[in-house]
Amino acid sequence: MFHVRPAVSSDRRLALRMIDEAAEWLRTKGTDQWEKPWPSETERDERVGRDLAAGRTWIVVDGGLRVDTITCEPDADPVGWTKSEQSEPAVYVSRLVVSRSHAGQGIGAELINWAGRWAGRQYGARWIRIDVWTSNIALHRYFEDLGFWFVRFGMTSGPSAALFQKQTATISSTSTPRLMEQPRLVRPSLRAPDTPADRASRSG
Repeated sequence: MFHVRPAVSSDRRLALRMIDEAAEWLRTKGTDQWEKPWPSETERDERVGRDLAAGRTWIVVDGGLRVDTITCEPDADPVGWTKSEQSEPAVYVSRLVVSRSHAGQGIGAELINWAGRWAGRQYGARWIRIDVWTSNIALHRYFEDLGFWFVRFGMTSGPSAALFQKQTATISSTSTPRLMEQPRLVRPSLRAPDTPADRASRSG
């Protein structure tokens, strides 16, 4: 049985190990994706840690075994997306990694739809967006097969400049049959203001 839970700081080592495992596998696929950590191993590891601390990363668990991870953010990287696009409610996903032991089971595709579906429900996200490794054409096709369309190559010096998006309105519950948990993906700017009762409950 698959379950999705927020990642915590103790998952950091696992998340990095999964990335390294995926990088090894990618080397057999004729792509330079993750050939070297971007922009360096230290900065990559710090970025992973920041996302864990901010509650942006999620883990899929299968019978106690952690098998998949994804990072979801309500705000865009301004280098890739235009100001007009950034003004639209969206969820930006990154660092989707499936353990090799569970590859080929469609968990990654389901997790992407899971993130888009709940972002649409929780804060009206119209789009699910991702920046894909520029030279990994097979990965571009993978996202196109999931219903994403290519927007453009973003103006960035980073290796992931291929921008893809799809409408969250196209995602139904039947596309996430194994992932039923409801994440908290609410944009901070859209949360209701604190009431005196809210502040009192925290101070107590």
